[in-house]
Amino acid sequence: MGLHPLEFSECYLDSPGFREKIKAHEAELDRTNRFIKELYKDGKNLINATKQLGMAQRKFAQCLGEFQFEYIGDAKTDDEKCIDESLQEFSSFLKNLEDQRELMMRNITETLMKPLEKFRKDHLGTVRAERKKFEKETEKYYSSLEKLLNMSAKKKEPQLQEADGQVETMRLHFQEESLDYVCKLQEIQERKKFECVEPMLAFFQTVFTFYHQGFELAKDFDHYKRALQINIQNTRSRFEGARSEVFELMKRIRETPQEYRQTSPISCEGYLYVQEKRPPPFGSSWVKRYSTYVKEQKILHMVTFDHRSGGKIGETESVTLKSCLRKTTDMLDRRFCLELDITDRPGTVLTVQALSEDDHKFWMQAMGGKEPVGRFLGRTYSKERGIDAQLDDVGLSFIKNSISAIEKRGIDDQGLYRVVGVSSKVQKLLLLMIDEKSNEVDMSTSEDWDVKTITSALKLYLRSLPEPLMTYGLYKDFISLAKGGSPESRIQAVHCLVHKLPERNRQVLGLLMKHLANVAAHSKQNLMTVANLGVVFGPTLMRPQEDTVAAIMDLKFQNIVVEILIEHNEKIFADAPESCPISAAAPVLSAPTRQSKKQSRQNRPLAVYNPQALNIQSVSAVGDGSSLTTDETSMGSNESVSSQSSSASVSASASDMPEKSDRVPLSNSLSSGSNSGANTAGASCSDAGASGESQPASTTAASEKEKPEESVTSRKAKAVYPCEAEHDSELSFQVGAIFNAVTQSREPGWLEGELEGKKGLIPENYVEIL
Repeated sequence: MGLHPLEFSECYLDSPGFREKIKAHEAELDRTNRFIKELYKDGKNLINATKQLGMAQRKFAQCLGEFQFEYIGDAKTDDEKCIDESLQEFSSFLKNLEDQRELMMRNITETLMKPLEKFRKDHLGTVRAERKKFEKETEKYYSSLEKLLNMSAKKKEPQLQEADGQVETMRLHFQEESLDYVCKLQEIQERKKFECVEPMLAFFQTVFTFYHQGFELAKDFDHYKRALQINIQNTRSRFEGARSEVFELMKRIRETPQEYRQTSPISCEGYLYVQEKRPPPFGSSWVKRYSTYVKEQKILHMVTFDHRSGGKIGETESVTLKSCLRKTTDMLDRRFCLELDITDRPGTVLTVQALSEDDHKFWMQAMGGKEPVGRFLGRTYSKERGIDAQLDDVGLSFIKNSISAIEKRGIDDQGLYRVVGVSSKVQKLLLLMIDEKSNEVDMSTSEDWDVKTITSALKLYLRSLPEPLMTYGLYKDFISLAKGGSPESRIQAVHCLVHKLPERNRQVLGLLMKHLANVAAHSKQNLMTVANLGVVFGPTLMRPQEDTVAAIMDLKFQNIVVEILIEHNEKIFADAPESCPISAAAPVLSAPTRQSKKQSRQNRPLAVYNPQALNIQSVSAVGDGSSLTTDETSMGSNESVSSQSSSASVSASASDMPEKSDRVPLSNSLSSGSNSGANTAGASCSDAGASGESQPASTTAASEKEKPEESVTSRKAKAVYPCEAEHDSELSFQVGAIFNAVTQSREPGWLEGELEGKKGLIPENYVEIL
């Protein structure tokens, strides 16, 4: 389990557990800050001491290899896994370069040093300042609160009201600071991944460019740098979407904090001051304790916690309640007090003090006090919708009409579905189209409505449904399948879950996914790849019932589900699956692949990439002045990272099973600059032999490499190892499968053949020629 999400609602409880979570986040940012400072120092050594370059590179590689990113939530996306592993990959690259003493260290200051230092000062430094401010406000608020609670109840009412008002102002200010600090912490935790890794990628390109063998090195590293760039772009794009949702949630909580106070039908919690009596002449003292009351058992758990003593948690005490009575000020010179009769201590009465009048009423009701209080005990938040959107015939007609109009009039418009229309026009169009009397307007021929208004109206309609199109009931199942498993098992799980949707929901979802696949097919013109469409439609088609920070962190997994639906819509919506796993939410994992090409890399360095070398242009979108940044533009691939960056598993019964060649589907090639030949789109040959792994007998296809290409033309081949396809262009097969029409592929280490009527690529060292 990584770092816990910091819920905004906990800012109002300010519990010990919440403070512990904050400390964990702060410790992680301190660790990151120390890491960046160390990395900066090592970079300076590389520039100023080329004679000690070998030693400096070892230290640099060690620093990279030992650092691991923490993450928020219970799972990582494939993009985040690749980003997290990238530092270890970089470390291995540097170790391979130890003997290359002639490395030329140019432009490192601009590509590595300045971006890292800027991130450390501008972001990590800001967090440190915010921490001091937060600690100061904590001390200020709780000091004033204790002063108020110690005030005599016999003072004049105006004095009491003035004191209450001052503390209330301080409380609000403290909670505002707490919300801002929590938001800042989580933002930096997410931001640091791409802010730290991207300068490192630029550094590696600078280093390898000046190698005399740069062309070969760049080609060898080509596949990895393409996949990682897509990982970073997808992670950045999802970060922006999640951040906007977090700000919206924080805004709603600011407006109605009482609706988000974390309560439960079985328990309630908060701070109470407990009176501890001492023998004469010492009198009594009041100790602040964080208290949790379990209603069914009538047990009150109390733990001592003082914010001003470094946040140390003291002993926990539990008592069983018999009754709860309101303590009046004529009996005790303190306000907001309760008298608790304890069953496990006969004759013992425990006196506690709430923090305010509202808090006093809350505890009275929770503990079954005699004083009736109308207190909010459950969240009933719901978005008010001004549009009555339903999945009826009228709604279906509107969807079909919208899709037809978009595909006829604007399928090539740049930023389609990203560029938004004018809000008033969008509302007007949607209200018009869902009116049964006027929904026959043909938008495909009408010039009254521009394309961005139609796309915005379609998205608004889907968001306005009483229940999201993919339903609340299946939300957790869809999210769970996106968090694990191989690409094939995810597709199978999505297939099963889609056919659990209500008939009308599945029908509408199928129409929409077919349309989005058509949009993605025109991504060279409209710049809307599958990944970009996933970002747009993930929160539109899927959403949890409760708005929490933890739920917002799952936005990236919503995007993955939508990407799978778009890429494989024909298979998923064609027919119901013949069989499903026991739980579609827990897809069956394939056997893991063997160690990647680490052994063969030890004897030679690999090229890396420079983000600036990629030919990605910022494209200004037409319409209302919106623009698409490089975060939103295509990486030149119509396939999402769910199929590119995931490691597909290969089942192997023998321990000496050869490794497939790394490859990039030819349709996925990126246009890049000419730095050291990095624009090559080829894939490296299988290095099963280079790594010293056992090969099949001399009759295998691997031994046929030295023969002329004609020797394998139109031949048959037999599988000697099982294989699971990583891409749609590859074939999956079991041992003994017979391939027809086998020919040499343009991609090194691969053959082309036909199996059971399907044509595709076959790993050359997995078969033997018959």
